[in-house]
Amino acid sequence: MTLTRTVTELAEYLGGVVRGDGAVAISCLGTLETAGPDALTFLANPKYAAKVAETSAGAVLMSPGGERYGRTAIEVANPYLCFAKLLTLFYTSPHEVLGILPAAIVNETATIGAGTSIYPGACIGKNVVIGARTVIFPGAVLYDNVIIGDDCTIHANAVVRERCRIGSRCIVQPGAVIGSDGFGYAPDGSGYYRIPQIGIVILEDEVEIGANCCIDRAAVDVTRIGHGTKLDNLVQIAHNCQIGEDCMIVSQVGISGSTKIGNHVTLAGQVGVAGHLTIGDNVLVGAQSGVPSSLPANAAYSGSPTMPHKEWLKSAMVVPRLPEIKKTVAALEKRVAELESKLNQFNQES
Repeated sequence: MTLTRTVTELAEYLGGVVRGDGAVAISCLGTLETAGPDALTFLANPKYAAKVAETSAGAVLMSPGGERYGRTAIEVANPYLCFAKLLTLFYTSPHEVLGILPAAIVNETATIGAGTSIYPGACIGKNVVIGARTVIFPGAVLYDNVIIGDDCTIHANAVVRERCRIGSRCIVQPGAVIGSDGFGYAPDGSGYYRIPQIGIVILEDEVEIGANCCIDRAAVDVTRIGHGTKLDNLVQIAHNCQIGEDCMIVSQVGISGSTKIGNHVTLAGQVGVAGHLTIGDNVLVGAQSGVPSSLPANAAYSGSPTMPHKEWLKSAMVVPRLPEIKKTVAALEKRVAELESKLNQFNQES
């Protein structure tokens, strides 16, 4: 059933202020380019402000005081966040409670919470504990002694290895592996002896793991992902890492073993982090950076090896000019050599 709300009702829901016609009915959401008269859109980036004049949307979410070009607007402090809340309101509904469906494999020793749904093809091992209202999709595998909290979603073909623990309100996207063996081998002179990885992985509450991520179990203790941290697709976290709270780790990041990352850290796409180092709180590392050593807190870094972001920007501006600089240096070297030759000749004649 389609949800319809007036602009005034949506403003009250968001704690915003209406400018224009609060009686406009909104039944869907859209972009500035595609939204129609029954849709609400948003303006989060001021550089797109001129598009407000062109949009057909019934209303626009925007920051206070912005030019609305005669459009009905809801003014809020954070339009992007409020648009996300409306996406949840309009398009997200509680999952239907289905129980344990036929063809799901659930060991008789497992404890299943109320309101949980387990789809066909899911496999639940011995002594597994699953909290209330959690959903396990087809093909997901929970090894023995796994513990999962309330209101979690484990998507298709995800794997949670033995004894690992997942908190409440966590999401694990398709194909992710939680608790794979850490990459541990001891050289024995002619080859490598495999080191058993006997630790676990703990995901604290409200952690989200992207598709095809791999989080290795600790060698002997815990690999931990802190409360509220979000991993994009294709992230690798090695054994014994400690990731803090509310971090954002973007696609194709690789974090080597025993690294400690603080709270509110952002690692942009394809960042590589060496092992046994520490990244402080509130650090941002730019895309494709290589982190070979520890980084102090409350700063932005970029480059490979990493340096303060502003220094990297200055260096990056020089790179396109290197061929020209090389020619200039070669010409200067030639002139210096000629001057030295003339000076030597002058000294000899004197």
